[in-house]
Amino acid sequence: MNIKNAKVLITGGNSGIGKATAKLLKEKGAQVIISGRNETTLQETAKALNIEYIKADVTEENQVRNMVQQAKNKMNGLNVLVNNAGYGYISKLIDIEVDKFIDQFKTNILGATLCAKESAKHFVSQEYGNIINIGSTSSLKGSPTASPYVATKFALRGMTESWRNELRPHNIRVMQVNPSEVMTGFADNRVDHNSKTKQYTEAEQQTKLRGEEIAHTISSLLEMDDRGFITEATVFATNPKV
Repeated sequence: MNIKNAKVLITGGNSGIGKATAKLLKEKGAQVIISGRNETTLQETAKALNIEYIKADVTEENQVRNMVQQAKNKMNGLNVLVNNAGYGYISKLIDIEVDKFIDQFKTNILGATLCAKESAKHFVSQEYGNIINIGSTSSLKGSPTASPYVATKFALRGMTESWRNELRPHNIRVMQVNPSEVMTGFADNRVDHNSKTKQYTEAEQQTKLRGEEIAHTISSLLEMDDRGFITEATVFATNPKV
C-alpha cells in the first residue's frame, strides 16, 4: 500500500514498539492514532509526535468497540490495525500465579482478538484492510520459566493464521511480526516470579534490538503492493552480546 494512504490504529502505542511505529509511519505520511490505558503517557507521546490518542483497555469489549469507531471517525476511515498491546509475565511452572496468568491471557490474547474483531468488521465492509499482530520469537519455540508468556504468543500465531485464511477473500492482509528481545519498557514488565527486572549491560544496549527496528519491519510489510503480502517476519539482533 501507499503509506500516505494509510489510516493506522496502534494499540499499546504510548511506548516501545508502538511509539516507534507511530513515529515512523507518521513521518512517512500516514494518519496515525495510538491507544493505551495510561493516559499520562498517551498524552506525552501524542504531543511529541503530533498525533491523536484514544484511551482504551483492550480487554473491555465496549471500550474496544468505541476505540475503533473513534479512530475511524477521526481519520475518516481505517485500513490498518497494529495489534501491539501486551506484556510479559514469566515464571517457573511450579510458581505460576493464577491471577497473573489469566491477566496476561486477557491482554495478549483476548485483547488482540477484540481489536481484530472490531477492525475486521470495517475492513470486511470496505473489502480492504491490514492487520499486523506483534508476536515474538517466543511464538516459535518454548523457553524455560517462560511458559505463561510463550503460551500467549503461540496462541496469537495460531489466531493470525486462522484470521489470514478467513479474511483473504476480503482483500485483508493479516501478518505477524516476531521480534527477538527488544529494549523497551516492555522488558520491565517481563519479570520472573521474584519480580526481578532485566538490566541491560552497556554492550547489550549497543547491539540489541530497539523499537525502531520493529517499526521498520512493520512499515516494510505495509509498503508491499497490495497484490501480495509477507505473512510473517521474524527479527533478530545480529550480534546481541548476550
